[in-house]
Amino acid sequence: MSTISNARWVALSQAARVVSQLVSMTVLARLLAPEAYGLMALAAIVTNLAYLFRDMGTAAAVIQAKDVSPVMASTVHWTNVGLGLLIGVLIAVAAPLMADVFHEAGLANVLYLLAFVFPMTGLSVLHQALLERESKFSIVATAEIVASLAGLAVALLLAWRGAGVLSLVFQIIAATLVSTSIIVLRSTFRPGMHWSAQAFKSIARFSGNLSLFNVVLYFSRNADSMVIGRILGTAVLGVYSMAYRVMLFPLQNMTFVVSRVLYPIMSRKQDAVADVARLYLKAVGFIAFLTAPLMAGLFALREPFVNLLLGEKWHASAVILAWLAPVGFIQSLVSTTGTVLMSRGSTGLMLRLGLLGAALQVAAFVVGARWGIEGVAAAYLAANILNAIPALYFSGRMIGISLGALMRCIAPAVGASVFMAGVVIAMEKTVSASVHNALLAFLIMVAIGAATYAVASLLLLRPHLISLRSFLGFQKKVEG
Repeated sequence: MSTISNARWVALSQAARVVSQLVSMTVLARLLAPEAYGLMALAAIVTNLAYLFRDMGTAAAVIQAKDVSPVMASTVHWTNVGLGLLIGVLIAVAAPLMADVFHEAGLANVLYLLAFVFPMTGLSVLHQALLERESKFSIVATAEIVASLAGLAVALLLAWRGAGVLSLVFQIIAATLVSTSIIVLRSTFRPGMHWSAQAFKSIARFSGNLSLFNVVLYFSRNADSMVIGRILGTAVLGVYSMAYRVMLFPLQNMTFVVSRVLYPIMSRKQDAVADVARLYLKAVGFIAFLTAPLMAGLFALREPFVNLLLGEKWHASAVILAWLAPVGFIQSLVSTTGTVLMSRGSTGLMLRLGLLGAALQVAAFVVGARWGIEGVAAAYLAANILNAIPALYFSGRMIGISLGALMRCIAPAVGASVFMAGVVIAMEKTVSASVHNALLAFLIMVAIGAATYAVASLLLLRPHLISLRSFLGFQKKVEG
């Protein structure tokens, strides 16, 4: 299957996730209280940590390895099955303790149910890694699309029936069950009944460093929830969590498509550094071209966006989005560095950069909490700016790209987006005064922003403008 077809399948899968997340952030947000999202955010502190150990980095190691023998595949599979069972038991045991730590009795029941997710995922981790290694994204994407829709259907039904936070819990359980079933049934891999210590040791260094990096990343990404949930309460955490989910849209639903397709290609092209460098610059330029205007537009229209899509009870999220919108753009770029470092086998450097980022972010959250929820968001932005510089510099140096080259690659998109945001902000009061329908006024402002960015792109991005077709076409050339 061609790279273009793979990218389309991954993009289609992400489109299904976008629909699911949009419905979750609009329809479900109106059916559920902020406390429900706050409770899930607290549960995520535990489950996100558990997800880091569900495969100990073995899936990425299998994709990156030059050869995968049947013995290695079976060894990795049974390791993941055992880890899944162990993690599920540990979550169930820790549930009462976590409920006491965060002073939320309902957290224990949520964690008891979410513990069932990990034995299920352990059954399919290696199957999915092998499918992605072979670029069989059509199977993986099909499983993810059906799982997203099934989970959404369950959540909507339960929320409509007044199930509260349980609608979000069973959304995850249903989606995991469906995805695991499809991937295992469609995969051609059938594990043998043996486990080899030697085969495990052959990938232990790569997977070990990656696992440690993921642990560090976990603490840096969940420190805000820990601080807010402990100090400011679940209601405030729910508001922050919703704003954070909105900010993550470009990171999860655009850069994920690019990184997921690039990682197997870069891994196979480990010895062709020049080709990898050109492909990476193309990818970064494409990501900046898409995410910069989205985040600039979100910053400019954050208040009508929140009021129209989420409802008045989420109005406080608009204040937080003013700080998190630029974070979304920064993270969309920094998230690509992991793809470069893993494809080069440099998980040790990846771990060291992760430690630096974690230290910056944890310190920022502790300091920012003194000024409330907005202080946490502002400190988070400052930490991301400081972290982006070394992350982009060292990952770029691995493939012969300077930090200056990266900045020149994204500068036109940033300039066009800032100009667009200025125009939208300047026009917002005029449009709102002339058009009394809030939804129509919002759509007009979106149209003005899109038209402004299009014009600015023609002027500033003429030598740098990268369309989706040309980007994918370059991937096909590199892969061939």
